Amino acid sequence: MNEKIQMAMNVLWLALLLFWFISGIGAKKSSFKESVLKQFVFYWLPIILAFYLLGPDERFGNSLVTGSFIKRSNLTGLTGLALCLSGFTIACWARYLLGNNWSVSVQKKDNHELIIKGAYKLVRHPIYSGLLLMFLGNAVIVGTWRGLLAVSILFVSFWFKSRKEEKWLIEIFGNEYLGYITRSKALIPWVI
Repeated sequence: MNEKIQMAMNVLWLALLLFWFISGIGAKKSSFKESVLKQFVFYWLPIILAFYLLGPDERFGNSLVTGSFIKRSNLTGLTGLALCLSGFTIACWARYLLGNNWSVSVQKKDNHELIIKGAYKLVRHPIYSGLLLMFLGNAVIVGTWRGLLAVSILFVSFWFKSRKEEKWLIEIFGNEYLGYITRSKALIPWVI
């Protein structure tokens, strides 16, 4: 596989981090948030583990997770890159739509607003959807079972995080949010 594909994927991840950092400046203050320990164990640790699993092949030797689920080629690399780019676009668009309501962890914000336009018309958690798509693209580029394991770990983490967020959003917005739940899916349009 062409090294430029891997480099382009790395650039997308760096651009996402830069966008997240810059757009997080000026976010609303929190009225309540989870403890740092909970944030680390349930959200950051799965992300760190997923990135570790998607790292260089040499880390894993001849273990079960190093077997290929797809042949590495420029075509699969470009397919993975297209998935990454799609996920990047969705995650950044959704982050932009949230504006200063966004937070890294599950938080109740002062003067919290319910955003249900744009990507939020399709799914309730498009940032997670976009990130999962980016990780899936990364897994296709890596081509081994450990990539799919990384996506699975993140899916479970994002699913639980989204459930917690929804409980809080129901407390804040009540019937308005319950109605939104009936009109939209959580992570994958028309599916789940």
